Amino acid sequence: MFMGEFQHAVDAKGRLIIPARLREGLGERFIATKGLDRCLFVFPLAEFEAISQKLRGLGMSTSAARAFNRLFFSGATECELDPQGRVLLPANLREYAGIVKECVILGVENRVEIWAQERWAEYSEEADELYTEIAEKLGF
Repeated sequence: MFMGEFQHAVDAKGRLIIPARLREGLGERFIATKGLDRCLFVFPLAEFEAISQKLRGLGMSTSAARAFNRLFFSGATECELDPQGRVLLPANLREYAGIVKECVILGVENRVEIWAQERWAEYSEEADELYTEIAEKLGF
């Protein structure tokens, strides 16, 4: 299970240090793709395969399923950690998420999310205001 919040910076070559606590669960190779809310989703290979199976079950009969699959899979790339625990984030994914320098890395149960620092600040501020309401709706 992934959890925690970490602040890191992307270097000039587009590399990002993945926190040691998250590296173990991701493994040496993993998948990064376009996430929801303009962040990046990072999945261990086995989790990505499970999600792929689920999405495959949606079929191609609806435009929503086709559109989601196109965006999700076209943005996906297999990543590998270097000896320093860094990953090279492809330019198209950095651009999608608005990541220029400072970012926030989150452990979110079955995945890691990577956010541009400014976007995470905006999102979390809005979500904080609704946190109790959301918990009540979910029966928490």
